[in-house]
Order: sequence, then C-alpha cells, then structure tokens
Amino acid sequence: MCGIIVIEGELSNMAFFPPIPLIRKNHIIKKLTESNAFSEETAKTFTEAGIINPNGFNKINERLIKQKVLVKTKDGKYYLNK
Repeated sequence: MCGIIVIEGELSNMAFFPPIPLIRKNHIIKKLTESNAFSEETAKTFTEAGIINPNGFNKINERLIKQKVLVKTKDGKYYLNK
C-alpha cells in the first residue's frame, strides 16, 4: 500500500509500513491468552502456544519482558503478567 504526500507543490511516494511491534505484541498476547498461560505452572513455549515464527523478533520479545507484559521462565516458557 502506498500513499502520496504533497510537499510544497511536489508529489512524493511514501510506502506504508505496518507497526510490526504492535502486531507482534497483539499476536503473542492472543495466543498466550488462548493457551491459558497466566502463571509459571501454565506457561507455554511460543511453539506450544502457536505463535508464528517463534524464534523471530527477539528484540520485540525482550521489550515485552522488560515492559512486564511477558514473563519468561527458567526453562524458556512464557506467560502473561496479569
């Protein structure tokens, strides 16, 4: 999808990039919620939860942990911090 922006009488093409971090965050929250991963006992790996590309976007995953949205267990599973 492309948009056109007029800048001082000139036309400029500008590509639209979806907000990947927000899409990723929403996908993780949805899948962990559907998997009932709300504690260390019910934690799931991303693969178990059905998260697309479980090893991708590590920086986004780290940010979600830092923001206390996700908790990562010692054995590499995740649950939502609710």
